[in-house]
Amino acid sequence: MDQQTPPPDPSGTEPEAAVCARCGTRSPGGAPPTWTCSVENGIRQYFCVDCARANLRAIEGRLDSSWW
Repeated sequence: MDQQTPPPDPSGTEPEAAVCARCGTRSPGGAPPTWTCSVENGIRQYFCVDCARANLRAIEGRLDSSWW
């Protein structure tokens, strides 16, 4: 059976590394699906699994990360 290769990225660029807004952990190639994304004051922020789990109640309560 032939394996199909995914089509090339039409933009021709690699996804930027995601950086946790809380602890600074880097994830090359964009944010993994297990990370949490938050938009605060029009700025998109990513939080790693550990930081998201530690602050789950604040995230669910929609508190800005500055309150954590």
